[in-house]
Amino acid sequence: MLTIGVLALQGDVREHARALETAGAKAVAVRRPAELEAVDGLVIPGGESTTMWKLADIFEMLEPLRMRIKEGMPAYGSCAGMIMLADRIEGGIEGQETIGGIDMTVRRNAFGRQVDSFEADLDFAGRGAMRAVFIRAPWVESIGSRVEVLARAEPGDRIVAVRQGPLLATSFHPELTGDVGVHSYFVEMVREL
Repeated sequence: MLTIGVLALQGDVREHARALETAGAKAVAVRRPAELEAVDGLVIPGGESTTMWKLADIFEMLEPLRMRIKEGMPAYGSCAGMIMLADRIEGGIEGQETIGGIDMTVRRNAFGRQVDSFEADLDFAGRGAMRAVFIRAPWVESIGSRVEVLARAEPGDRIVAVRQGPLLATSFHPELTGDVGVHSYFVEMVREL
């Protein structure tokens, strides 16, 4: 059975772990470099991207995360996790760093503040309608040539899900809907790689 970690510094850790288990993987919390080395893939949950970056630095996880990503470890980031996997961010605080890996520019809080949160149906990776929850969500401003767009959302037909090789990112929170379609897609990715 695949072991997929959930970065447990901040955010929707339990919800992602439950979705991964339902999708057929063993889910474990990852807080230390040794735990990161023991997983086949990693989920970087939603939360607050600046807090996540600072905690990853404090817990000496930033460089180990970057190295595992560079080595080809599959990773999936939702909302703040999408920001963490972006090579470039707009609207971040001064000096804000990411793990990187996906050749994209992501705009923080692009859909608005907490009160602007919303749900929408969208087509994810050609798999049909899926309910998506957007909470202070980013969107993708631009992508490189190796990045595949998996979903768009209104308003503005914005890019909200992408894949580049072993890396997957969504600006929405699939762990909050009970639909494990995105997690199943990620588990399949990890199995294939």
